[in-house]
Amino acid sequence: MNFNLPDSNTRQELLTWYETITKQNYFTSKGNKIIQKDGAGMGVPSTGILSEIFMQYTETSHIAHITKKHMIINYFHYVDDILIFNSAHTDINPFLHILTPHTLTLHFTTETEQNNAINYLDISIHKI
Repeated sequence: MNFNLPDSNTRQELLTWYETITKQNYFTSKGNKIIQKDGAGMGVPSTGILSEIFMQYTETSHIAHITKKHMIINYFHYVDDILIFNSAHTDINPFLHILTPHTLTLHFTTETEQNNAINYLDISIHKI
């Protein structure tokens, strides 16, 4: 899959749109107004769109190479949740070490298979 960057006018419009959305991130908690200084807020309708644009770009520009290098045979994502597995045990840390510089401010957490099962989204996947 080849990812083509938009022309400069479209790119500038997208960056302006992103900046407007991320600069208007505020919410209230226990009566206090909280301003989120970086990224898109949880539950904001545009966050899903921004997340999907980011994930599509990251997958087409980096993930294919990284999964091939680390022999990962299955990779799935839903919004910002990623499921990775292969037929043998794989240490996920080298994969994350390569991916992290491409994602700037994202911080990854991992969950590994326990007793032939792993939780993903709101389900538990069991290996038979």
